[in-house]
Amino acid sequence: MMKKVKTLQVALSAMIMVAFLAMPFGLNAQAGKADFSGSWTMNAEKSSFGQGQGQPPQGQGQPPQGQGQRTGGFGGGNFTAKLEANLLTVDRVRGDQTVTSKYTLDGKESVNTTARGESKSVATWSADGKTLTIVTKRTFERDGQTTEMKTTEEWSLTDAKTLSIKTTSSSPNGDRTNTIVYDKN
Repeated sequence: MMKKVKTLQVALSAMIMVAFLAMPFGLNAQAGKADFSGSWTMNAEKSSFGQGQGQPPQGQGQPPQGQGQRTGGFGGGNFTAKLEANLLTVDRVRGDQTVTSKYTLDGKESVNTTARGESKSVATWSADGKTLTIVTKRTFERDGQTTEMKTTEEWSLTDAKTLSIKTTSSSPNGDRTNTIVYDKN
């Protein structure tokens, strides 16, 4: 009887040890991938605001006229990101409101709703895990017409404290590409 108890104790100890050793791998499903978590502040001096159809190119540190910090799909401005398991949560402050967007990182569609309407996004990692690409489609009504806008964002870390988001937006008014650089607070 004692021999059986001892065998069960050893088996139980071995199972606990295996579970304990495997735990870090289960908790960090994004191991080896860029971590965009943190508070980020737009660095206009390092950013390139691109140009839209029929507009002159904007240089470094010059947001397009009339757009302030709202540039391209991501919108410029400051934000906080939280990356956990298979979810990226982004909180942006716009005026006196905080807009939260959530993206699953498994290639499945994410739906986010704001005052501007509903957007559908698909986020995928590059093979090396260093770049996250988020493709968003938004349909909205303007002047009695339905318009679709497609935005592709490429998130990558230049270093541990610098994030670059290259945004390409396509709409009936043409295409626009810009690269906004953010410093980690």
